[in-house]
Amino acid sequence: MTNHSSVSLNPSNVPDSHGINLFNADRTLARLLAVYLSEAELTQWTPTLERLGARAGGELDSLALSADKNPPVLHQRTRSGGDTQSIEKHPDFIALEKVAYAELGLSSLSHMANAPAPLVKYALTYLFVQAEFGLCCPVSMTDSLTRTLRKYGDPQLVARYLPSLANRDFDQLYQGAMFMTEQDAGSDVSQTVTQARHEDGQWKLYGEKWFCSNPDADLAMVLARAADGPAGLKGVSLFLLPKRLEDGSHNAYRIVRLKDKLGTRSMASGEISLEGATAYLVGEMGRGFQQMADMINMSRLSNGVRAAGMMRRAVTEALYIARNRMAFAKHLIEMPLMQRQLLKMQVPTEQARSMFMHTATLLAKADKGDEQAQKCVRILTPLIKFRACRDARRVTGDAMEVRGGVGYIEEFSDARLVRDSHLGSIWEGTSNIVALDIARAVTREDALQPLQDYLHTLLADSLSLGLPNASAKCLEHVLERAFAGMNYMAQSHCSEDVRRAGSAVYNISSAIFMAWEAMQANDFARLGLVHLLLQHKLLPKDPLVPGYTQKQLAILALLADEQTLTSAQALELLPAVAQNAVRAAQPA
Repeated sequence: MTNHSSVSLNPSNVPDSHGINLFNADRTLARLLAVYLSEAELTQWTPTLERLGARAGGELDSLALSADKNPPVLHQRTRSGGDTQSIEKHPDFIALEKVAYAELGLSSLSHMANAPAPLVKYALTYLFVQAEFGLCCPVSMTDSLTRTLRKYGDPQLVARYLPSLANRDFDQLYQGAMFMTEQDAGSDVSQTVTQARHEDGQWKLYGEKWFCSNPDADLAMVLARAADGPAGLKGVSLFLLPKRLEDGSHNAYRIVRLKDKLGTRSMASGEISLEGATAYLVGEMGRGFQQMADMINMSRLSNGVRAAGMMRRAVTEALYIARNRMAFAKHLIEMPLMQRQLLKMQVPTEQARSMFMHTATLLAKADKGDEQAQKCVRILTPLIKFRACRDARRVTGDAMEVRGGVGYIEEFSDARLVRDSHLGSIWEGTSNIVALDIARAVTREDALQPLQDYLHTLLADSLSLGLPNASAKCLEHVLERAFAGMNYMAQSHCSEDVRRAGSAVYNISSAIFMAWEAMQANDFARLGLVHLLLQHKLLPKDPLVPGYTQKQLAILALLADEQTLTSAQALELLPAVAQNAVRAAQPA
C-alpha cells in the first residue's frame, strides 16, 4: 500500500483578504462622502458604513459565496400534490435579503419620512454589492417600482401598496420586479404583444414575459398592450401586477421555469405566463413605456453603482495581493508592470465612483424641480450605465489575473465578480441600446448643453479652489471637443459613432467631476488620476515616444499604492501632449 503523506504548503504567499473592512480599506471613500454629504449626514451614517464594510468583507462575503453555489429552485407543486408554485431560496440568500431589505432598508430609504440624500442609499449599496451582486437587482427594482408607483399611480393604489413596499419588517415587506421583456420585444418595446383586456370592470393580462428577475415578487410592473389599442409604443400601457389578490389567492400567472444564468446565480430569474392575471393600470393609457422609463433610468443608475462597487472590490482585492504577495524577492506592488496594471484598473473604477456620486447628488436637485439637474441626470444615467458596466468586465478580469491561478478558483470572490460583471451591459438595455439612448437625450431632450454648462461651472469652481491652470485649460479644451463631437454625431444621426462619442462625453465628464472632488478634498492623488485619464483615454498618443521618466515612474508607484501626492507631483503626470494640444488650439 502506498503511503500518501500529507503535504504542508506554506500559505503565507497566498494572501487572503477575507475579513478585511471594505470601508476602511478604501482610502478614498470617506473623503469623497465628506465632499458630497452634509456634516450631519456624514456623522449619522459613517458608523453604519463602517459596520457594513466590516460585514461585507467577512460575514456577507461568506453568505454570498454560499448563495452563489446554491441557486434558487422552482417547485411546481407541494409534496402532497397541491398545484402551488414556490421558489425555494437558500437560507444564506434569505440572510442576505434580511440585511438588505430590513436592516439597511436599501429599497425603502428613499420612501421614508425625512429620507436621507439619495447618495446615502447608493453608498450603502456600493458597499453591499462588494459582497453580493445578485440580490441588488431585486432591491433596485423594488426601490424603482415604489418610485414609479408614487409618481404615476392612482392615489388609492399608492395608499394600498406603499406601506408594504416601504416596510422594514422582513416578514411584512413587499418586494418588487418588472416584467417587460418578451421573446420578440426585448430592446424594441414597441413589439410588445402581451394583451391587457378589460373584463368585468378589471384589467386582465394575457401573454408571456421572457426574462423576469425576482419572478415571485409581491408586486411587478408589467408592460402590456390594450386589446383595442394602436400598434407601436402608443398602444403600450403600464400595469401593476400583484402576486396575490385581495382574497389571498394567487393571481392567474405561472412561473414556467427559472433561467440557468452565467452570473447572479443566487437570485431567481424566470419566464412568466400570464393567464388572465388581474392588474391595475398605472398612469395614462398608451404611455406605458414613457412612465416605465423613469423606473428603467433608476435601475440603470443602480447598475452603474453596482458596477462601480464591483470594480472597487476587484481593486481592493488586487491591492491586497500586490501588497502582500512576494515574487522574485519583491512585493508585487514594487514592480512597475504591476503598478501599471493596478492604475489601469483604478482609473475606470474612480471614474465610475465619481459619476454615480455626482449623479446621485444631481438627482436630489432634479426631484426638487431643478431643470438643469433634470437634464443632467437624463444624460448622465445612460452614460454611466453604458460605460461603467463595460469597464467592470475588464477591471474584474484584470483583478482575477493579479491573483493568478488561485483567482480562477471559485473559492475566492474573483471568479464570481467576473461572471456577475457581465450582467450590467445587458440588463435594462444592451450597450448599443443605451448608447442610442444617450443620443436621444441629446436630440430629443436637449440634455447636452445643460450638462456642458454645468461642467463649465464645476471647472470655474475648481480653479477658484486651486486647480492648476494647465489642468483646467486642458480639461476645458477636451470638453469643447468631446461635446462638439457628440452633438454633431447625434444631430447627424451617425449612429455608428454613438458609442465612441458617448465614451468621450463620459470620460471628460468624469474627469471634471474628479478634478472638482480633488480640489474640494485637497486630494492631489485624485488629480493625478485625472491626468492619467486625459493621457490614456482622451488625448492622442504617439507610439514612438518613450515611456515615463524615472521621476514620473516614482510618482506612479505612489499613485498605484493609493498614497498621497503633492500638487507638483500631480502636475508632473499632466502629459506634454495635453499642453501642446491646448497651445495648438489657441489663436495665433
